[in-house]
Amino acid sequence: MALSWRFSALADRHRALGSNLEDWSGMGTAWTYDKDIYEEHIAVRTKAGLMDVSGLKKVHLVGPHAIAILEYITTRDMTKVYPGKSVYACMLNDRGHFTDDCIVYRTGPNSWMLVHGSGTGHEEITKQAQGRNCAVLFDDDLHDLSLQGPLAVEFLAKYVPGIRELKYFHHMQTTLFGVPVMISRTGYTGERGYELFVRGQDAGMVWDRILHEGKEMGIIPCCFSVLDMLRVESYLLFYPYDNSQMYPFANEQPGDSLWELGLDFTVSPGKTGFRGAEEHARLKGKERFKIFGLLVDADGPTDLGDEVWADGRKVGVITCPSYSKLTNRSMAIMRVDVEHAVQGAKLEVKGKTVNASAIAHTITFDDPQKKKRTAQG
Repeated sequence: MALSWRFSALADRHRALGSNLEDWSGMGTAWTYDKDIYEEHIAVRTKAGLMDVSGLKKVHLVGPHAIAILEYITTRDMTKVYPGKSVYACMLNDRGHFTDDCIVYRTGPNSWMLVHGSGTGHEEITKQAQGRNCAVLFDDDLHDLSLQGPLAVEFLAKYVPGIRELKYFHHMQTTLFGVPVMISRTGYTGERGYELFVRGQDAGMVWDRILHEGKEMGIIPCCFSVLDMLRVESYLLFYPYDNSQMYPFANEQPGDSLWELGLDFTVSPGKTGFRGAEEHARLKGKERFKIFGLLVDADGPTDLGDEVWADGRKVGVITCPSYSKLTNRSMAIMRVDVEHAVQGAKLEVKGKTVNASAIAHTITFDDPQKKKRTAQG
């Protein structure tokens, strides 16, 4: 924890559940609890789970030049984002390589909030804001509690009028248990879920009330690591763990193109002029690898860094494994040679604990048409 400089108001609650609060992005984070992580996975997929994802960084941009800053540093057309709506976007460097991803919320005519992980999003904002009419506020008081799963809406509907009508990637300013919250129809699980942005002084009470009053519905606290199990099934990448910062190419600077990561969809049609735009366009068709799914013939998960082989040679590496006791499938996200990023391609895993046959598999594994996360009513 020597590098930790950010603190969750829920730290004591995580310790009580058995967490040692390992560092992520400068904050002590509940990577594990002293209980069965598969129970947590099943809860999110069948009922609901509550997670503290406050390690995500929240940055407010306020002022008439905020939209110009966001237009330059992200791949999305911000003119299409109205108050109450949010959008998933990527950020590139001058070489057209991915440096961070984020969700951008428009909270008013000239008010925005950008939420990102451990990349350079905050630094990019402050750099571009210099000399502009835009105030930039890093907000670590704002905590992010993520309530995910099919029963999340059933629970919130008891307390929040209009929650059933809130669309995917939209948010609302409201109250919960008598305190102000911003509720966003977003998450990192592939399920219908909600992120509750609350003040630090209210975070403990909101956390306790949800777990106490949702207990009969099967809502339980879930650790940060369960997100890895869920994101594999739902094709949600995690910087830098799926990137060349962790798996560098020899004699090359770290960095991956959106074409390699399968994130080219985040570039709004016709948008130019954002940072790295020209290089991004030039890199199309020059992929060195592809992010792809892997379905393994095994009765348990593979491991980070396990090698993927084909035709007697290494062709890829597992960046995030998962195993579901609901479907009895061993799955993973992998970085693999372009020629093997084809549905059904025969592969082999050579790992620390698992050596097994496998096939390349398109992701997402769970709910590929995204019907759950976008459901209404």
